[in-house]
Amino acid sequence: MSIIDSWSRNDWSLMAVSLSTNVVKLYSPVTGQYSGECKGHSSTINQISFSGPSTPHVLHSCSSDGTIRAWDTRSFLEVWSVTAGSQEIFCFSFGGSTDYLLAAGCGSQIQFWDWRNKKQVACLEESHVEDVTQVHFVPNNQNKVVSASVDGLICTFDTGGDINDDDHLESVINVGTSIGKVGFFGETNKHLWCLTHIETLSIWDWKDGQNVASFENARSLASDGWTLDDVDYFVDCHYPGEGENLWVIGGTGAGTVGYFPVNYGGAATIGPPEAVLVGGHTAVVRSVLPMPSVQGKSAQSHGIFGWTGGEDGRLCCWLSDDSSEINRSWISNAMVMRSPKTHKKNRRNPY
Repeated sequence: MSIIDSWSRNDWSLMAVSLSTNVVKLYSPVTGQYSGECKGHSSTINQISFSGPSTPHVLHSCSSDGTIRAWDTRSFLEVWSVTAGSQEIFCFSFGGSTDYLLAAGCGSQIQFWDWRNKKQVACLEESHVEDVTQVHFVPNNQNKVVSASVDGLICTFDTGGDINDDDHLESVINVGTSIGKVGFFGETNKHLWCLTHIETLSIWDWKDGQNVASFENARSLASDGWTLDDVDYFVDCHYPGEGENLWVIGGTGAGTVGYFPVNYGGAATIGPPEAVLVGGHTAVVRSVLPMPSVQGKSAQSHGIFGWTGGEDGRLCCWLSDDSSEINRSWISNAMVMRSPKTHKKNRRNPY
């Protein structure tokens, strides 16, 4: 179990989970009820994402089988797909000035399609020399797209006009080691966090390429903040919204996860965890889906903190400390719900 996403992040009406069997399963994130599954990929699913408000019932997925597929979550049927030929597809993002571009990391290339007619409109082949692990259109600046790669580079492109490597590459940041995940945060999304495959964390101003903070010993800093086992890996970073803190989410081999606040103004530090999810997983946690910071009536009324998926095959729902008693009928062999009374002193809602 590797990736979790939800629609909508305001009312949590549906949650998608990708499995190692190359299938995407759908659940209600509030009740845990299984809805159905989408089958079609023949290799590892690398990213899943729900569509925007205009098409709320469409789920997208990309795979090492070289395809990006769109699924209707009401019928669980594929509604369209694009292919990158023999290239594995590791990531994708929708954006552009008119919101019609689909960008994807396909091997070391960045390919672009017009998702309305599924025709390829550009292919960037020279900016990266190894697999592209991340592509993101910049929030509130949809003409800009940022890519990150195993080659250690973060590139920013302008997608206006005819897209090409020579004229549209605006900046390059050299992180120096293989990049796993990046994301935007801060006022006007001016900052970029970057997690690498050797578990380092760095903060950048993506517009001018300036390094704001570097945490080469991020695991040690996080491990010093609690009395539990050492932090072995980082799952993700979480930024609820403007004015909120940035958290790096770290985990242990035994399945415990902590939300560690990242302080990058002045002295760069990682503080003690402000939430600890313990007792649900027995192996490495691969994906975290936090409850949205926006008031969501369904999730909020049940006191749901978020969901996690791990290598133990478990899908765990975590309850906030102020949540009501759990509905025991939600429990099944496929998911574990933690009682709000269990480890309550170790878990605090950081929102």
